[in-house]
Amino acid sequence: MRLHLRGRGLPDEEPVEWWIVDGQLSAEPVADAETVFDGGWILPGLVDAHCHVGLGEHGAIDDIEECVEQAKVERDVGALLLRDAGSPIDTRSLDDHDDLPRIIRAGRHLAKPKRYQRGFAIELDDESQLPDAVAEQARFGDGWVKLVGDWIDREVGDLAPLWSDDVLKAAIDAAHDNGARVTAHVFSEDALPGLIKAGIDCIEHGTGLTDDTIDLMVEHGTALVPTLINIENFPGIADNATKFPAYARHMRDLHQKCPARIAAAREAGVPLYAGTDAGSMVAHGRIADEIEALKGVGMSPTDALGAACWNAREWLGRPGIAHGASADLVCYRDDPRAGADVVNHPDLVILQGKVFR
Repeated sequence: MRLHLRGRGLPDEEPVEWWIVDGQLSAEPVADAETVFDGGWILPGLVDAHCHVGLGEHGAIDDIEECVEQAKVERDVGALLLRDAGSPIDTRSLDDHDDLPRIIRAGRHLAKPKRYQRGFAIELDDESQLPDAVAEQARFGDGWVKLVGDWIDREVGDLAPLWSDDVLKAAIDAAHDNGARVTAHVFSEDALPGLIKAGIDCIEHGTGLTDDTIDLMVEHGTALVPTLINIENFPGIADNATKFPAYARHMRDLHQKCPARIAAAREAGVPLYAGTDAGSMVAHGRIADEIEALKGVGMSPTDALGAACWNAREWLGRPGIAHGASADLVCYRDDPRAGADVVNHPDLVILQGKVFR
């Protein structure tokens, strides 16, 4: 099938015209192409840079068909590239489906026993095992590894780092030696300096950022995926933590300070990308809400959309709209910068050259 689209692109707002042949984009006119979109906005497929296909509220999903349904929910809102930031099951069979988003996998979360959600992570009894475990996950995944940087320590009664600085440096070096980047779940303040100084590539959540760690992120070129819509769950988590009052107070404080801290990181020049943390406490298909939340920490409508689209694709090393690239597009009659009502309802989704309305 040969297709034709005409509209405007972002961020430059210039007129664009594309043809699709055999699932690929062509900048050259193609004879006998069917015009399927004319007179709106044509963007690369959206990106959810923190998503968990295969993960549910209670851990691993046993049925691969449920994973397929999760991915379809993302596709239908135009999220055609997912960075799966840790999944307890192997979802690589989804790559055989040409109607599902592309997934960039980080393998399994790496944590210590009882220092993360039950059933989510590979649990290491001794932190000296971390570099080898990171190397293994780097070889398994698609260029990323996911660490649990901090979690509640029940003996302390509050959030605390999981790993020593020396072990982090060895582990992150092992990932880089295997061609992978590293990211980490981090809520609190204390785990951030060691991770950033060790050369980590990205921080997830980052609610405990301070002026000093923001400066470190700028110095080291560390990216941030703040998962703002998931941070809204912090008060409920605190309400359920009656046995650990210090932890509960800390979570409420992190929630209250989060918008200002993420805004400060943005203003300092830390690269921000949109991720929802879908798959456990957040439903799939909410990338539009995360884009809106990024506007709330000072990003312009264009930059917030770019954090979930063209800029995120560049960061992840995946093509946007270019001659010869896979035809993965999302199209809107109205300007998608107007808000979630538009982004949530694309007029046309094209994945690998196939049309989904």
